[in-house]
Amino acid sequence: MKIIAVGMNYALHNKELGHGQTDEEPVIFMKPDSALLRDGKPFFLPDFAQEFHYETELVVRICRLGKCIAPRFARRYYDAVTVGIDFTARDLQRKLRSEGKPWELCKAFDGSAVIGSFLPLEQLGGNVQDLRFHLDIDGQTVQRGHTADMLFKVDELIAYVSRFMTLKIGDLLFTGTPVGVGPVSIGQHLQGFVGEEKLLDFHVR
Repeated sequence: MKIIAVGMNYALHNKELGHGQTDEEPVIFMKPDSALLRDGKPFFLPDFAQEFHYETELVVRICRLGKCIAPRFARRYYDAVTVGIDFTARDLQRKLRSEGKPWELCKAFDGSAVIGSFLPLEQLGGNVQDLRFHLDIDGQTVQRGHTADMLFKVDELIAYVSRFMTLKIGDLLFTGTPVGVGPVSIGQHLQGFVGEEKLLDFHVR
């Protein structure tokens, strides 16, 4: 199982981070399976950075083996979605970017890919590009997204990634975060929703 993540996929979030250019192709990075955090387990703040940000995302689960998938057939390759958090060590990311180095250390650390419970896409209306999701921290909504606002749609992402690597059953695609990212601190309670369905619930320790 591999975790494929998409960066810079919402225009307002790009502005939020000072990314002014328009990308002609998706920005793709990977997380190892050790990054996966699920079943409501707590997220423990690591000690190698000072500023850890939540990035709330729709996560798509791959259900078929596929390579070089045409966009028109991509819908056949995923069956369920959830809400997830792509945790980012923001201060470390700024340092790595300033030095022209890759993102892995600030994005792929243990516990940095939090996922909730999956629901069949059909149960949520069937259209992956018409889903609203949001994150609450301590009962207050801090980030909202609508998949219609993606710069690169899910089917395009699957087609693009599958040009380079074979997609396998159980692979996860983090589809990018909208505007509104921010820091977390010890003791906070995070809950993620797709529509009105609460799929994610965990604490920061």
